[in-house]
Amino acid sequence: MSGGASMDLDPFSKTGNGTDPRILVIRRDNIGDLVCTTPLISALRERFPRAHIAALVNTYNEAVLARNPAVNAVYAYEKGKHRGEARSLLSVYVDRLRLITKLRKEGFDYAILATPGFEPRSLRFARLIGARHVLGYAELGKVHSRLDIALPYDRGAVAHEVEQVFGLLRALGINGPPPPMRVFPDAGERRSIEQALSRMGRDTPVVGVHISARRRNQQWPAENFAALVRAIAKQHAVRFLLLWAPGEAENPRHPGDDDKARAVAESGKGLPLLPCPTEALSRLIAALSLCDCVVCTDGGAMHLAAALDKPILCFFGDSPPERWRPWKAPHELLQPASRDLSDLTVEEALAGFERLWRARPLAHPFS
Repeated sequence: MSGGASMDLDPFSKTGNGTDPRILVIRRDNIGDLVCTTPLISALRERFPRAHIAALVNTYNEAVLARNPAVNAVYAYEKGKHRGEARSLLSVYVDRLRLITKLRKEGFDYAILATPGFEPRSLRFARLIGARHVLGYAELGKVHSRLDIALPYDRGAVAHEVEQVFGLLRALGINGPPPPMRVFPDAGERRSIEQALSRMGRDTPVVGVHISARRRNQQWPAENFAALVRAIAKQHAVRFLLLWAPGEAENPRHPGDDDKARAVAESGKGLPLLPCPTEALSRLIAALSLCDCVVCTDGGAMHLAAALDKPILCFFGDSPPERWRPWKAPHELLQPASRDLSDLTVEEALAGFERLWRARPLAHPFS
């Protein structure tokens, strides 16, 4: 450890003035990354029940921590690439400066850089807000003098993202397997989707089909999703909840899958299929909470479904399953040898769905 901290001590037990500590967890990455950080936050709350635990995230993934009982406060800043067309880059940085000023007044005792590996931007945030001590990873063989509590990080280690982030808590004496991931749906959003689903009946399971993925090698064609939906409908009495990121594919800031969703919905005419664009992350979480099982590619929706303990049929392209598979959720994972999802056949996907279906009887959320 750098900065003179000792692994034999519990630096988080009390602050210098004898009060319970004020801890800020910083995770500034994508949706799935923050979902994979929720076990760390849950363990922090269990270990320090009276601490003030806050999180610094971005506006894109902020809803992941909404209603999480382990967190006292969530602070979010907007990344420049996420800003709307009418919003200037200058206004984004002005708002960020205001947030930093506000966080400095909070007087955090500790900041945890909850990212595998050394993350200089998170460290910069921690220092700008004036955290008294900063805990994070340092690369093997390197010393980072600006980290007060530094744990070695081996990029070659094979471990799940949850385990890699959770490993930071060794500095607090917290060991053992990480708990499940957790997210909490908004009741109002859930009711509105539930009412729409009820118009297709109430007695059959709901299969969520999420068709969006950011990276090309993680994308499965619309015609394949459509064929899988039709094949499942032939075998099982289910309702389908079609989920996607709305917008046009050409949008440089927020590319969407309206055309893809339209093609799947057109192919599924006559089936009990409810198109449900998820304009907001809170709506996606609510929709997934109503599903009996979820079909999706590797990405944020998959991790959200795992955090809701849903059985998942997931398709992997070129991302490593050992790091990004659904954490502690029943799942069937398919990955072509080519690491390109366009090579995954509908027949293989249907066989995977059948294995998932048989492995776990599905509970109906409406019962």
